[in-house]
Amino acid sequence: MSKDKTVLVVDDQPGLVRLVRDNLETLQFKVITAAEGNKAIDIAENEKPDLVILDIMLPGQDGYQVCKRIREFSTVPIIMLTARNDRQDLVQGFEMGADDYITKPFSAEELLARVKAVMRRSEYTEMNRYSPSFTCGDISIDFVRHEVSKNGQPLNPGLTPTEYRLLYYLATNAGRVMLHSDLLTKVWGPEYAGATDYLRVYIRHLRTRLEPKDSDPIYILTVPGVGYVLKCPQGQGQIVGQLPEEV
Repeated sequence: MSKDKTVLVVDDQPGLVRLVRDNLETLQFKVITAAEGNKAIDIAENEKPDLVILDIMLPGQDGYQVCKRIREFSTVPIIMLTARNDRQDLVQGFEMGADDYITKPFSAEELLARVKAVMRRSEYTEMNRYSPSFTCGDISIDFVRHEVSKNGQPLNPGLTPTEYRLLYYLATNAGRVMLHSDLLTKVWGPEYAGATDYLRVYIRHLRTRLEPKDSDPIYILTVPGVGYVLKCPQGQGQIVGQLPEEV
């Protein structure tokens, strides 16, 4: 998984950067670093890393601002580092487009587990002879290419890996109510089963990108206190072709 993969580590603490670099290099990642926000944005745009590990507390632009700027031109997976296990901080990171977070101090085992999980979510399945597709109103999904279109035009920029993964599970269960805990477990992992705040943030992301009017959704509907359902016009919402392996 890590062969030829590049990780951008953004933190102004040399000791922490060294710890993260040493552990990632054991998995054969190439590691590049930045100590402040503007340089991180330039590297992300020019070097196109496969993963960004981004501290919230940075000189100049903070991690939230950097994450927001990167999201303007890239869907690269982003893991944020935070010194506090404050839910509001974490939700704000997800609002800006982060895919996951790690609270300091963290162990090497936790770091590597989170990196592997985020990278696994972001990896595309290889092309095969099937062309599975899905249509729901003016939304179309190409499951092989992980490409989502609206009104016949691919989304630009595309969905982030986490946004796509959430849409995948809604689409492959179209018409069925998906429980909060099931979506959180599938998309983020079992340790997030109760983190409904994060799910709410990403549902809002999807509605902003896909709904004709995100404040009055017609596709991604809330079932209060239970979960969400992707509702499609009659005769739609069926997968045509054979799905590649689960994302």
